[in-house]
Amino acid sequence: MSAQYDSPAVAIARGHVEAWSNHDFDQARSMLAPDVRVRVTTTAPYPPDTDLTGADNYMEGLVAYAQPVVPGSVKVLASTGDDRNALLLLSLAMAGGPFGEGTTAPCARLYLIDDDGKIKAEQVVFYLAQG
Repeated sequence: MSAQYDSPAVAIARGHVEAWSNHDFDQARSMLAPDVRVRVTTTAPYPPDTDLTGADNYMEGLVAYAQPVVPGSVKVLASTGDDRNALLLLSLAMAGGPFGEGTTAPCARLYLIDDDGKIKAEQVVFYLAQG
């Protein structure tokens, strides 16, 4: 199947971003496979690169990252995918926390969706830009 901006995997990925960016962490968790793996890297000195497996570990890291996100600030700049893979390019604003108020955090998020429609893997690359 060719890549599409409105593919099944893109819809799942967008739904997940919508949930965590609006601090609906129960919904975000419900979209994860139990053995989900997330890898995160940045050029910023904080946070350190992350490689976690399991929904509990994933959510601990996600909540720490997403709690300072200004709800409603996430913009999907681009998206593409197919039935199982999705790539989103996002921009979002931070209200404070360890990243600082007014910081933007552009990121690319690559998802693998399993046969049950759950997020099986996610890779995140981002940097922090002072507003």
